[in-house]
Amino acid sequence: MNNLFNIILSKRKKNATDDSMVSFDTEQIEKNVWRIKMDRRQRRTREAIFRAFTKLLTEKSFDKLTVGEIIACADVGRATFYAHFETKEFLLKELCEELFCHIFDSVCVPPEEHRHIFSCEEQGSVFLHLLKHLEKNDNNVLKLLVGRNNELFLEYFKNNLKELVKSQLPLFSHQKSSALPEDFLINHITATFVETVRWWAANGRKESPETVAEYFFLAV
Repeated sequence: MNNLFNIILSKRKKNATDDSMVSFDTEQIEKNVWRIKMDRRQRRTREAIFRAFTKLLTEKSFDKLTVGEIIACADVGRATFYAHFETKEFLLKELCEELFCHIFDSVCVPPEEHRHIFSCEEQGSVFLHLLKHLEKNDNNVLKLLVGRNNELFLEYFKNNLKELVKSQLPLFSHQKSSALPEDFLINHITATFVETVRWWAANGRKESPETVAEYFFLAV
């Protein structure tokens, strides 16, 4: 595990540019190691469960969904489901983390080493990248974020977004006063992004992700 961890860390450092300004977060690297070490059968099972989960989310809300329905749709056994996910809430948390691991790795890790249910070849700002996935409602993430009874997913989203903001703080250095605590700034930027997405969704996503990203940066 340690050798693989060090290899990924060195590749992140090699592939990250000055423009990306990404900090090498240990937790994110460990998640990437874990995904790489999964064998094909494990990945296929996990992906089948995610596909079933996101399909069912188009039909009913998360709070109405049962583990039994996910298992039946994914065509896996109950023991298999629980070997990957402790609860449906943990599955929801993992869906959110899949998105943010993809965002992190798109900056620092070669595409052939990605192990995510989200995929694209987006370049540029990580915040624009995230907005593009939300625009597509990729794997129902936008619906989960701004829909009814969204408190749990919103909590997971904010926690991951804070880590993303923390890795990109140099982008906001012009906003930082010596009197302003760093955790306050991170919380402010995170809240601004979430409210920007909510405004965008409430207005029918008429603006392009590029325009919304510009609004976001102007607002913070």
